[in-house]
Amino acid sequence: MTNSLRPNGDRKAPLPPARPPADGVPSPRSPHSPQKKQNGKQRDAFFDNAKYLAIVLVAMGHAWEPLKGDSRILEAAYQVVYAFHMPAFIIISGYFSRSFDMRPDRLKRLITGVAVPYIVFETAYPLFKRWIDEDPGQDISLLDPWYLTWFLVALFVWRLTTPVWKLARWPLPLALGLAMLATVSPSIGDDLDLQRVLQFLPFFVLGLSMKPEHFHMVRRRSVRIASVPVFAAALAVSWWAVPRMNTAWFYHRDSAQELGAPWWTGPVMVLALFGCSLVLTACFFAWVPRRHMWFTALGAGTLYGYLLHGFLVKAGDYQGWFEASWLQHPAGQIAVTVLAAAVVTVLCTKPVQRMFRFAMEPKMEWAFKRDAAELARERQSAERREREREREGEREGEREKVDA
Repeated sequence: MTNSLRPNGDRKAPLPPARPPADGVPSPRSPHSPQKKQNGKQRDAFFDNAKYLAIVLVAMGHAWEPLKGDSRILEAAYQVVYAFHMPAFIIISGYFSRSFDMRPDRLKRLITGVAVPYIVFETAYPLFKRWIDEDPGQDISLLDPWYLTWFLVALFVWRLTTPVWKLARWPLPLALGLAMLATVSPSIGDDLDLQRVLQFLPFFVLGLSMKPEHFHMVRRRSVRIASVPVFAAALAVSWWAVPRMNTAWFYHRDSAQELGAPWWTGPVMVLALFGCSLVLTACFFAWVPRRHMWFTALGAGTLYGYLLHGFLVKAGDYQGWFEASWLQHPAGQIAVTVLAAAVVTVLCTKPVQRMFRFAMEPKMEWAFKRDAAELARERQSAERREREREREGEREGEREKVDA
């Protein structure tokens, strides 16, 4: 009779199988896994397509920034894009962070895939400015995210707090409350860009709360059709709002007081922009292709495109490339838009990923202790293989005796 306290008799209880690490967005995928599969399952092309299209919009928006000047039309398009491109990214990041916990392998991936790239690029961007802008006084500070690196800080904080949001009874209202409090707290300062961390937090928490059926809902044909007049209305409202509204509200990096507005407008704008961003993000998701496209594979390299295209945008800004007179006309602005999309596409490709993997996905095995459970699994696997070899040797010996 088996001992109830030792159901395996004298044998050790088998260790649980190794589980794949939690995935995140836009962190890069493992180079050793097939492109169409993830964690042993068929990858959903929809999410890779969404990430690629969102990073193209990010690059286009950054290219428009030095060009929009007095162009009301370009400013209106800029505001509409900024209303949903980062919220879309962040919602997907939250959705793929649902399984994150404090397991050693997941913490290790968080460090190597988010914290280390932050340190590398937070150092590289100021050094780049020192060199190309001839500004030797440019400071290097890990506490003051520079240009694009704020997202890495935010993703690190959001993912670390994921277990807390999964415990909360009403996580989204709580996250919205924190975002509203942040907009009336100028004393938060610029350290680690905490204003953005807190003001974008509701989108991450929303992603944590979402299920696959929620994405299926916005991918219906009726939503796709309705999204056309919604986007048209958004452009019209944005055109009307250009001279009446500060575009900095879409950056979510300042409090209401810092934007020269009454304190009470901060919480109001948080709720208003959250609602507008959700509607536009749903419309964006509705038009994302669900099947495998020529650009689907590029969705796995969006972090590369995100961090690397900033050097080109900043180089153009420092060197005055955007001041050319022909760029101030619609034809020039369209050309820059197409060029920005093409450049970020190239930066998401496999050759670029291989070239910069040392900074984006360093293995750093030397820096971490081996997980005890992982070592035990390896020992069990080695013992199992040895037993199989012994049994195969015994069967081979028996066959030789029969033949003799």
